[in-house]
Amino acid sequence: MHEDQKDEYDEFGDEHWISKSQLKRESHSRQSLGEELVKLNKEQLRTFNLPEDLQQAVELAQSIKQHGAKKRQLQYIGKLMRNIDIEPIKQGLDDLKGISAQAIATQHNIEQWRQRLIDGGDEALHALLEEHPGIDRQRIRQLLRNVQKETQNNKPPKAFRELFKYLREFLQ
Repeated sequence: MHEDQKDEYDEFGDEHWISKSQLKRESHSRQSLGEELVKLNKEQLRTFNLPEDLQQAVELAQSIKQHGAKKRQLQYIGKLMRNIDIEPIKQGLDDLKGISAQAIATQHNIEQWRQRLIDGGDEALHALLEEHPGIDRQRIRQLLRNVQKETQNNKPPKAFRELFKYLREFLQ
């Protein structure tokens, strides 16, 4: 057995080995997971119920400004994470990202509606009103006229932004 390999046993008791490269990949993935923890604010970090030593290491890494020292601290966090189950941490980070992904998807939907209204005219307006009957038809038409005037006169997109804000109120 080479020294760069690690003995492990599978569920049947058969011996198999993990290469040094695989161990390094796992170490880097745990370290990058630690980096994501360091980027969180204190409230988000509390939701993870981390072991005390890992919690303190993450908080210390958040306060370190020097690059070299921060890198060493992140490596230490990766080392601490070798001894714990990281699946709950991964799941928690995915949940936090999911909220952001949902907000981004909502924003893209609003932008698409805005562009459909500008390009499509009355047909797009009727489609919007069918999906969201509470929207004020006159206000939308007024904002669309203002957007058209702005584009014709090459003015800053004030009404363009107002239309987005108005749509955001109803589509969120």
